[in-house]
Order: sequence, then structure tokens, then C-alpha cells
Amino acid sequence: MATIECIPNVSEGRRADVVERIADAIRGIPGVRLLDYSSDASHNRSVFTLAGDAEPLRLAVLALFEQATAAIDLRTHRGEHPRLGAVDVVPFVPIEGVTMDECVALAKAVGAEVSERFGVPVYLYEDASANPLRKNLEDIRRGEYEGLAAKMASPMWAPDFGAAAPHPSAGASVIGARMPLVAYNINLNTDRVDVAKKIAAAIRHSSGGLRYVKAMGVKVEDRNLAQVSMNLTNYQKTPIFRVFELVKREAERYGVSILESEIVGLVPSAALVSSAEFYLQLERFSDGQILENQLRHL
Repeated sequence: MATIECIPNVSEGRRADVVERIADAIRGIPGVRLLDYSSDASHNRSVFTLAGDAEPLRLAVLALFEQATAAIDLRTHRGEHPRLGAVDVVPFVPIEGVTMDECVALAKAVGAEVSERFGVPVYLYEDASANPLRKNLEDIRRGEYEGLAAKMASPMWAPDFGAAAPHPSAGASVIGARMPLVAYNINLNTDRVDVAKKIAAAIRHSSGGLRYVKAMGVKVEDRNLAQVSMNLTNYQKTPIFRVFELVKREAERYGVSILESEIVGLVPSAALVSSAEFYLQLERFSDGQILENQLRHL
């Protein structure tokens, strides 16, 4: 059986009852496993990780949209994380027994149905988009919900599915297909969000930093900390340890240290193994030395 991962990001991280209703809707779809979900009150955002075959995942995402669009009103939504919609982004990721082309077809099918059933316009992104302006999520999301109506008035920003106007309360959604990424945050031992923003500008690819890093500086209000919030879009070519070391070096310029880091959602084991190899200075280490890998093949 094919395995596809899907990681919907929803613009609600403060009302636990809403998040639980969304989780229950996903659990109610046979053939889908809800692997993980977590909420961030400062970002006012929740991330769900599900896995399954194409058809069950399609039904699960539609069930998620039904709950989220009924409960979330972006006209009153506030949070640190940029967002375009109540269901902000839905990527499909090929894991096993499935091709990227199949994930692209699934993204298009779900996008068409979302716009038809819920009246939410949909943009395709990454591998699902043939438009070079629509490849990068941050380009589509620039201006956020508040600037969406003006943006969509331009013919070049007409959605791939649905009307060229935002849903009044749910905005628009971005749906696509991509390879696995790592959602990785580093909390600084300071409340100076200006430092976090300078570090983010130094390390992200769009402003001259590391090739496969998207980064922004935000404030974690409930802990009074500055955070460098990142997506690592290719952990093999830009590994976690390299990002950590560069953030550490940049922070030292401002007399700031790293307090801790965190991974949001799930992460491929290879991404952590490469960091262990680096920091432990392991020589001639291989995946075959990992106990669980050997047991898996018994």
C-alpha cells in the first residue's frame, strides 16, 4: 500500500476544543493515521501530521476543512506566524510506494474539491504548481490574509481553483506536493525580537543565507523569548547541525546565546543521525549500526 504524508497547518493554536474537534474529524476517517499534532499559542497555529493512501487522505483533509472553516475567523485572528487562510497550507509528501506525480494529482483533486465545497480559493504550490511565481509558499502568502483581497484583484494572482476573492472568514488555502522538510525553531536567551529577525535574515536563502532554509524572527509571548522559526526544505543538503551552528555564530554577534531548539511535528531519523555524527565526530558510522534498523529487517 502506498504511504503519503500530509501536514496541514491550521490557523488556530489557542482554543484546545477547536484543535481537538479537528483531530477527532481526522481520526474518524478509516485508513488514515493521525501521527502527531501540536499547537503553538504564540503563533496561534496547529500542525497536524497524517499518513495514509490517497483516497483516505483526501477524505481526511476535507473533514479537516469542514471543522476549521466553521470554527476559525481570520477577521479576528492574531498570531506571530504569517497566514493566508484558516487552513493555511496543506502539503502532500511521497513516503513509500508513491510518486511525486501522484501527490501532485492528489493536491489538485483536493484543491478543486475544497474550492467547490467550502468556497475557499486555493493556490497550488511547490511541485503541484506550474507557475514559477507559485512555487514558494512565502511568495503566495506575502501580504497575508489582510492583504489578500487586494492581491487577488490582480490577474497574476488569480487562484488555481475558486473565485478571485477571499472567503470572508477563511481567506484562501495553499495546497501542494513537496519533499519532506523539517520544521525547526531555535529559542534565544533574550526577548529581543530584533536580534531574532536579524539572524533570520542572515541565514535564510531568500536574503543570501543557506540554500534550503526559510526563516523568520518572532516573539514567543508566553515565555517572553525571541525565536528564529525555520523550515529546512532539504535536510540532506542543509543539515540541522549546520543551521544550529550558524544561528549560534550569528547570535554571538549580539551578545546572545541559544537557550534551546525544538522540532515541530515529525522528523526523518536521518536528519537526527547526521547531527549525531557531526557532534560526536563519529567515523565510519552507517545506518546499519542503528539497532532499530536491524530489527526492522528481521
